[in-house]
Amino acid sequence: MDGVLAGLLKIPFFSEVAPQTLAALAAKSIQRTYPKHAVIINEGDEAGPLFVILSGRVRVFLGDTSGKEVTLSVQERGSYFGELSLLDDEPRSASVMTLDKTVCGVIAKAEFRQWLTEHPDVAPSLLKGLTRRVRVLTESVRGLALCDVYGRLSRLLCELADQGSEPPRIPDRPSHQELANRIGSSREMVSKIMKDLVNGGYVVLEGRSLTIQRKLPAFW
Repeated sequence: MDGVLAGLLKIPFFSEVAPQTLAALAAKSIQRTYPKHAVIINEGDEAGPLFVILSGRVRVFLGDTSGKEVTLSVQERGSYFGELSLLDDEPRSASVMTLDKTVCGVIAKAEFRQWLTEHPDVAPSLLKGLTRRVRVLTESVRGLALCDVYGRLSRLLCELADQGSEPPRIPDRPSHQELANRIGSSREMVSKIMKDLVNGGYVVLEGRSLTIQRKLPAFW
C-alpha cells in the first residue's frame, strides 16, 4: 500500500488531498503484474481503473490504422496512468504498453467513487488538480504547434536530462525512433539533428548515455 500511496501523492489532481485521506484510497488497491511488452490499455477501451506503477516502465502512446505511433510519455515507478477514467465514462484516450516487467497497484473506478462518496470534502482539491493538468496540456500543445522539429527535440532532451548533474545527463537515452515517436517526427530527421549536435560538441554519447556538454543552440 505504501508504494500506491506514494504514487497517488504525485498525481496532480490529488495534490491538495490530505495523505491520510489518500491512504484510505490506497487501501482499496490490488496488485497486478504484467510481462514485458504487454498492452495494458488499448486506445478506445472502455473506461476503467487507475494504475499506479510500483516497478517497471510503460509507454503511453497514440496510433493510427497505418501503424504510425506517437509516444506521449514513458512512465516509471511512482508514476501513474488511467486517471481520467476515474472521473468520466469516456473511452481510453491512449494506449499503454509495458517496456519491462511491470507491477501496478490498481484502483477500480467503483472503489474510487465509493471513496469520493465517503470523503466529499476532497472535491475542491480534485478540481484544483485538474485545472493544473489542463494548463500542462496547454503548454504541450503550444510546443507541438509553435516549435519546429529541432525545437521539440531540444526541449525533450532537456526534460529527460538529470538537471541535478553537471553537465546534465540522460543515463539511459531513448533510441532515435523513440525520440521521433515522442516529438511527432521521423527517425531520419532525429538522426540528422543528433549527428549535428554531436559534431558541434553540444552532446556527447557514451554507450546508452547522453551528456549535454554545452547549452543547446536556440535554432538548428
